[in-house]
Amino acid sequence: MDTEADALYELAVSIEERSPDVARKLCEELDRANALSVQDIPSDVVILRSHVEFVDERSGDRRQVELVWPRDGDMDRNRLSVMTLVGTGLIGMREGASINWPDRSGQKRRLRIVKVRQPTQEN
Repeated sequence: MDTEADALYELAVSIEERSPDVARKLCEELDRANALSVQDIPSDVVILRSHVEFVDERSGDRRQVELVWPRDGDMDRNRLSVMTLVGTGLIGMREGASINWPDRSGQKRRLRIVKVRQPTQEN
């Protein structure tokens, strides 16, 4: 695989039967994405291993998570898998941006990105 996007496409295809909604949403986001080399990605864009603070504008809940590969997901440690609906919605978002995104129950949530810290950035 050449890029992280290629790996994410492959992952989406591999889970299509057991999680069709997540696989479809991830593929839609990847299709809309503008793939860049790692050094060209702006520092305020959510990528894998980013630490992300976001707000659910409907409930006011604020969360801080690290966006990770599915094998590393662990919500007890605030490690959110990119293969969850929320994780799929966060990837590629920029600090300050918002997105209307479905949760597991199908309800739309408006998620706003408050802060992004990429894996190569210090605190």
